[in-house]
Amino acid sequence: MSDILTITLNPAFDVSTSVGTVKPGPKLRCDEPRYDPGGGGVNVSRAISRLGGVSTAFVALGGQTGAMFHSLLDAEDFEVTQFDIEGNTRQSLAVIETSTSKQYRFQLPGPEWSPAQTARMLEHLRAHLSAGRVVVLSGSLPPGVPADIATTVNQLAVEAGAQLILDTSGAALAAAAGNPGPPFALLRMDGAEAAEVSGLKFATPAELADYGLDLIRKGAAERLVMSIGAKGTVGVSAQERFFCQPPKLETLSAIGAGDSMVAAIAMQLAQGASFPDAVRHGVAAAGSAVLTPATELCSKATAEEILGRVVTAEI
Repeated sequence: MSDILTITLNPAFDVSTSVGTVKPGPKLRCDEPRYDPGGGGVNVSRAISRLGGVSTAFVALGGQTGAMFHSLLDAEDFEVTQFDIEGNTRQSLAVIETSTSKQYRFQLPGPEWSPAQTARMLEHLRAHLSAGRVVVLSGSLPPGVPADIATTVNQLAVEAGAQLILDTSGAALAAAAGNPGPPFALLRMDGAEAAEVSGLKFATPAELADYGLDLIRKGAAERLVMSIGAKGTVGVSAQERFFCQPPKLETLSAIGAGDSMVAAIAMQLAQGASFPDAVRHGVAAAGSAVLTPATELCSKATAEEILGRVVTAEI
């Protein structure tokens, strides 16, 4: 059994392509498409493989697109545990406008889950939670799944002796910020998400760190990782407040940067690294990902090169 388990409840069959100009009306003749298995947890597992690590991916799949998705997973270098759902796995489309280098991203909704299907998923997942395992619940939630499902999954993980890293958005992130406990081992969000959830504005890393410490004191999480785009990433625990700043990099595509960051952090924590060192590796992996086009993820060699140029300072 691998030390890391990723969970993807709302995966997406990713299609990426490019076209000269995006405009309404006429048919747009796109370039040859690329197909990738997407969704937060799946991308974290893919990134872990690219960084030289091992994981198991727990993925909810269904229908014809689910079958195509699983065929793409067969080419990946990690173990897959499939949870069967009703309906077709959702699709997403990313289009680069070559005349401007702008990227357009379209996300389709997945099938709605019933309460019974959610209950079956939790029972199926329980068997994969074990003591000492690092569990990563990442990505959006399918329609019908309760916004606070991460709290339930975290409770199961804690009971099993595992630690849960959560990276989500929207209503699910708002619910996580109000988590009544036990605390998540680590909660990741970016500055814009923190502003949306809190209703506050954050002008500096220190202000973001203050908000993270407030969530820790309320019992939502033990550690917070909050990214401020290319500027860097704030790390907060009850004992530490720091800011990891990457070197200046030319961004080709931001897709996969957050997943690559979480992958590197999960790997380092599973290996017993300190929290600051884990975040430093995460920033380097994210930096590596933005240097790749379309839905490409991080590169181990590039991440290792960037790592030496990441500057960490106390807040």
